[in-house]
Amino acid sequence: MSSLPGLCTLLEEVDKKIMVELRDGRILIGFLRSIDQFANLVLHRTVERIHVGKKFGEIALGVFIVRGDNVVLLGEVDDNKDSTSKLIRVSQEEILEAQVTEQKLKQDKEKMRTKALKERGFGYQLDTTHEDF
Repeated sequence: MSSLPGLCTLLEEVDKKIMVELRDGRILIGFLRSIDQFANLVLHRTVERIHVGKKFGEIALGVFIVRGDNVVLLGEVDDNKDSTSKLIRVSQEEILEAQVTEQKLKQDKEKMRTKALKERGFGYQLDTTHEDF
């Protein structure tokens, strides 16, 4: 058996297409080429997939190194199920515009919430450690 507990299942995923969700919410899809004892990943032919509502778009990134402590979720991608998705693929420019609009709406909603809580005497601080915006 491997002397790397927890990584033996990742070794089986080398050279397969995987999806990785990062702590900041980004979703990367690429071919796993290498891993180490800290679960750092090297992805090849990587794209960042952005979802907004029922639309999605992809940004090509190429070779991408992911630090192991930034990985939230990792799994193999089934291309057959990926092609039968009910999401609508849009251009990179269109999805980036939609993402900016969605982030602006989230910020406005958060500002209104903070203001309402402050008016009611509650001290509320925005958690800036997690980058939702």
